[in-house]
Amino acid sequence: MTSHAHEFHPSTAVVALGRPDPEPDGPLNPPIVLSSTFRGSRTPEPGERVYARYSNPSWEPLESAIAALEGSETPGLAYASGMAAVSAALSLTPIGGVAVVPSASYNGTIGLARELEAEGALRLREVDPLDVDATVAALDGADLLWLESPTNPMLDVVEVPALARAARERGVTVVVDNTFSTPLRQRPLEVGADVVVHSATKFIAGHSDVLLGLAVMGDPELRARLAKRRTLQGGIPGPFEAWLALRGLRTMALRLDRSEETTGELARRLLDHPAVARVRYPGLPQDPNHERARAQLDGFGAVVSIELAGGAEAAEAFVDALRLFTPATSLGGVESLVERRRRHAAEPVEVPEALVRLSVGIEHVEDLWADLERALETFAG
Repeated sequence: MTSHAHEFHPSTAVVALGRPDPEPDGPLNPPIVLSSTFRGSRTPEPGERVYARYSNPSWEPLESAIAALEGSETPGLAYASGMAAVSAALSLTPIGGVAVVPSASYNGTIGLARELEAEGALRLREVDPLDVDATVAALDGADLLWLESPTNPMLDVVEVPALARAARERGVTVVVDNTFSTPLRQRPLEVGADVVVHSATKFIAGHSDVLLGLAVMGDPELRARLAKRRTLQGGIPGPFEAWLALRGLRTMALRLDRSEETTGELARRLLDHPAVARVRYPGLPQDPNHERARAQLDGFGAVVSIELAGGAEAAEAFVDALRLFTPATSLGGVESLVERRRRHAAEPVEVPEALVRLSVGIEHVEDLWADLERALETFAG
């Protein structure tokens, strides 16, 4: 498979990576291999596929591409979903060990961490990662630090380099959920993370038609450990899903650029609307996360969260009044989505009741603004 990501701008690399080796009449795109088993030798040799739960040629182009984009020479690992990747990364906490996890993490992540603690699999220390001193103090005697930046759905930007450095000094494994930024905007391995996870369902695949997770690490031994666990636990993706995610990756730079530009413009306009009590977007100079975002990120992303002045009831009315934004729970697709996050019982209590998360797609900015403005006026008036 082709690599050489370091030779290209990232927007070129997403197009060039994960291609078959060039040969006359060879395919431009890697094929989908729909086989559950592979012809083997009498005594299997190291590296033989043997069975599709061990390896599949349809995963490997995606795994090599995401690793190169994250700055690793070690191939990544593809999983059946983002939560399968999260679960794999949390499993790096030894049985009975200590995991330091933000209370306001993505609800699936903190929900799984609390479940593992209730089962006695780990001891959980919940932190506010914006309080760097308290988070560093929690690392004493810990085994794993989980970070998410920007956070979902609060869009707080965490001091990833400082916290990763403090963790590594204490021998603590660092995992960063990089779903919101993608490797086009942030590469946590370069500042000390051990593992990066993605819900590739979101910006990477980008078309709201794939469930798939990815994990990237720099250490080949760590990869071997996680790969063995993936094989034994069976959290593998289907070959068609992996192929679709790689196809989505090809246009990620274009999609993210367009959506991010639109998000910034919508955030600026929402800031001035009387029905909006607060706009959360690190690209705004007024946002408390702005300077950290400028220092750590190559762009501010395509998600903006707003808090409605009228509380939860106003937030629900606002969502109901929208017509172009679709009420749905995901993000990162070509279409714009909207959701009041506290409608989920599992959502952390730190998330305000009136918070509405907007995932901005690739539609025209004026159409999106007209939809937002009309919905705000509908319930505000």
